[in-house]
Amino acid sequence: MTTPFSAGTLVSARGRDWVVLPESAPDMLVLRPLGGADDDIAAVFPAFETVKSAEFAHPSPADLGDAQAAGLLRSALRISFRSGAGPFRSLAGIAVEPRAYQLVPLMMALRQQTVRMLISDDVGIGKTVEAGLIASELLAQGSARGLAVLCSPALAEQWQEELRTKFGLDAELVLASTVSRLERGLDLGQSLFDRHPYVIVSTDFIKSTRHRDDFVRHCPDLVIVDEAHTCVAADDTTSTQNQLRFELLQRVAADAERHLLLVTATPHSGKENAFRNLLGLLKPELATVDLASDAGRRALAQYFVHRKRADVRQYLTREDGLADDSLAEETAFPADRHFKDETYKLSPAYRALLDDAIAYASERVTAADRRGRREARIAWWSAIALLRSLVSSPRAAAQTLRTRSATAAAATAEEADRLGAPLTSDFSDSDALEGLDAAPGAEAAEVEHAGARLAELADRAAALEGPTEDKKLAALVTHLKALLKGGYHPIVFCRYIPTAEYVAEHLDGKLGKKTIVRAVTGTLSPQQRIERIEELARDAGDDPAARRVLVATDCLSEGVNLQHHFDAVVHYDLAWNPTRHDQREGRVDRYGQKRNVVRVITLYGSDNGIDGKVLDVLIRKHRQIRKDLGISVSVPDAASSGVTDAIVEWLLVRGRDGEQASLFDVDEYRAIDKKAAALAADWQSAAEREKTSRSRFAQHSIRPEEVAREVAAVRDTLGRAQEIRSFVRQSLRALDGVLRDDPARPGDFTAELSGTPAGLRDALAPVLGGDAVETGRPVPFRATAAVDRREAALVRTDPAVVALAGYVLNAALDEQAPGPRPARRCGVIRTRAVATRTTLLVVRYRFHLTLPSRTGMRQLVAEDARLLAFQGAPGNARWLAAEDALALLDATADANTDPGFGERTMERVLDDLPAVDDHLRAYGEELAADLLTSHRRVRSASGEIVRGLTVTVQDRADVLGAYVYLPLPAAATPTAAGGTA
Repeated sequence: MTTPFSAGTLVSARGRDWVVLPESAPDMLVLRPLGGADDDIAAVFPAFETVKSAEFAHPSPADLGDAQAAGLLRSALRISFRSGAGPFRSLAGIAVEPRAYQLVPLMMALRQQTVRMLISDDVGIGKTVEAGLIASELLAQGSARGLAVLCSPALAEQWQEELRTKFGLDAELVLASTVSRLERGLDLGQSLFDRHPYVIVSTDFIKSTRHRDDFVRHCPDLVIVDEAHTCVAADDTTSTQNQLRFELLQRVAADAERHLLLVTATPHSGKENAFRNLLGLLKPELATVDLASDAGRRALAQYFVHRKRADVRQYLTREDGLADDSLAEETAFPADRHFKDETYKLSPAYRALLDDAIAYASERVTAADRRGRREARIAWWSAIALLRSLVSSPRAAAQTLRTRSATAAAATAEEADRLGAPLTSDFSDSDALEGLDAAPGAEAAEVEHAGARLAELADRAAALEGPTEDKKLAALVTHLKALLKGGYHPIVFCRYIPTAEYVAEHLDGKLGKKTIVRAVTGTLSPQQRIERIEELARDAGDDPAARRVLVATDCLSEGVNLQHHFDAVVHYDLAWNPTRHDQREGRVDRYGQKRNVVRVITLYGSDNGIDGKVLDVLIRKHRQIRKDLGISVSVPDAASSGVTDAIVEWLLVRGRDGEQASLFDVDEYRAIDKKAAALAADWQSAAEREKTSRSRFAQHSIRPEEVAREVAAVRDTLGRAQEIRSFVRQSLRALDGVLRDDPARPGDFTAELSGTPAGLRDALAPVLGGDAVETGRPVPFRATAAVDRREAALVRTDPAVVALAGYVLNAALDEQAPGPRPARRCGVIRTRAVATRTTLLVVRYRFHLTLPSRTGMRQLVAEDARLLAFQGAPGNARWLAAEDALALLDATADANTDPGFGERTMERVLDDLPAVDDHLRAYGEELAADLLTSHRRVRSASGEIVRGLTVTVQDRADVLGAYVYLPLPAAATPTAAGGTA
């Protein structure tokens, strides 16, 4: 049986109306519900089910609405669109509203046939969203069929959540813990990368030779690499793990047809070779291009986006070269971080323990030096482990003293360095943070009589627990109380698991009855960590007096977004690399943070011999560079470790010689200053290179006026911010919601929804929670797109807004729907806004798009809604400009309209409406031509992509709403806005 229905036609089946899609076959129809999303697509076989041609019915003249009805219907319709006709196919269907600056990488990508991008925007700008936008667009257009995200296993579940909730992509996790289960479900000879089109893959798992070959053979045609700087080799000294990652990416990038997105906030970090290797993954010739020349920079500019917060905080303004600020967008990044360094002094008992431990470590290192290089390196790393854990906490010290050193198993000095460095140092290019928060061991079995002495030191350390002897803990309590009193919710970062558990245990119950304290460490899986944080937020609840305190190790210092729950950071333990401090602070200092200033407190010991120098030489220098440049510059690892090594050497000399004289009388102490000076010179050089890099590689391939043009087109089609805010407020009020403005946040409000219709509550419950819609818990609606899970954003893609729009639209189309119906398809309004009879039409157009892609021509059906208005009768219509039609939505009802008169007037207009069909058809042709121009403009850099692109309009448009505006009669009775019966 051959169906008579062509793509784009309207059919009726299964009790509802559908649009026929191009994927239909002669004996099978592929249908999407009218106004529905791709998730609702169904296949229907006309041989077995009744399918009839459908005409979209005209509005009923008896179903009249008030002055707001037209605007609410139009907004509900536009919000409900999930298949927009514009050049950005995916924007209508995703659940995130991108900032204007986040469209820049997408526009750059669409100008390439095979997309290769290095997205290197600053921390907190939204690189994940930028990469997700490109991925969803390529998949929506058919330019890509599958997706793999390569990332740290600790970030895999977060990537999965982001793709699912924001972009509607259900990706499977491919981790060491999941691969066995996935492989059990495969057919014989099938690869799991063929079975699952969208995957999130642990880079560390897949880089091994056992799994790498299968991944490369069956790799999807679109790959995103997160934290790409950890996957390139700088030189021969690069770690084996980095080398394996680099080899994997080289093989992935070798397929010139594969889309590749590299994501990192630190592409350069002062390592030119590593940066060049990153560029070589995009295009081999970029690895050697002369970046000092204009031609070289232009070549790179097509593939590289590199911006700091100051570049995008104010965007699309006059300062960007635009004529006005009508499209200006301000992004609410915190303005600054407020740093405060707080000191403490060791108690006499703790001082004595530290001195004895240093003396022991010094003896060990001196003795090991005489036994050979292997033994010397084992002793060296054991000494560092002992000193760092002692400075951290009594519990970390006790556990380290009782634990065998990981380096004791090393067969060579080189192996001892490989085992010891990750556990005791904080290099910026550490392979992963997983497992590095465990307390390191200090015991080496081959050292004679060491066990008894270490046990005695461990017992003394354990006895020092608590604020009486541990003055660091006492200082923390004092400073946390001050933060909590100021309304802050801090995260306390510790170096080791025992320290975090110890701190959380002693804080619990000490910070007030309404303060909830929880600990998150590497003992929890990544998913359990997120659950623990959400549990903390739930336990604190919505009480303004409640406070949240999270004690965490560095397992949370990368990738996890904590800005919605926390707004201050306390560094309980100093990292030996300031990049780690920046990562910690970046968890809360990012887009969506409600505080304008993030508080940062750094605790350091003034008399332990370590903290003071680390703070002066590393931490404060890093802050100054960040302040000067507006970005962070990684400390050169080799020079940094030289400083910390010199500090440890000085301490060990003191322990050996019992030196109590002035610190500057010790040659080893002077060596610290020499190495600090060398570090400062190297660091300043790296900062200058980064500054030059930022200037040299500033994003100039897409001009602000180009972005402004596309942003205006998107907002005209999908709705502007003010339209969405007005729609939500008016609809909720009309549906018996109770709204209260938030005096602390202009534009924000809360809504009690328990009194709204049952259908709306059912739609909102999965989004906002059953307690919000049934018990009347006020739901905050925020003007910003960055909201907590228990809040709603006043943007078109927020799930709560989408659910509300769906309810309003369905109620408008169903005259028998129970309860209040804010939007209606008809209205007759007497108003001062017009001098002669004016009719406003809400018209839905359907378009056929032919989009060329690498996989061939892709046929699509898309929708758009427009307002058209004319004066006079339909047979003699004088059509208004688009801005005049839009202005009618603001018209108010200034006099009563008799219901019978309104119905008769509406009936006459609707009966004569076929007279405007020719104009509607011509206007649709104009829209199709404009859309074709827009699609070609966005893809202007590649003639191959533009060739074959077509846009045609469906012959008959749907008139969803018709509203007649009448001038006031000579003697009108005033009325409140809103009025026909």
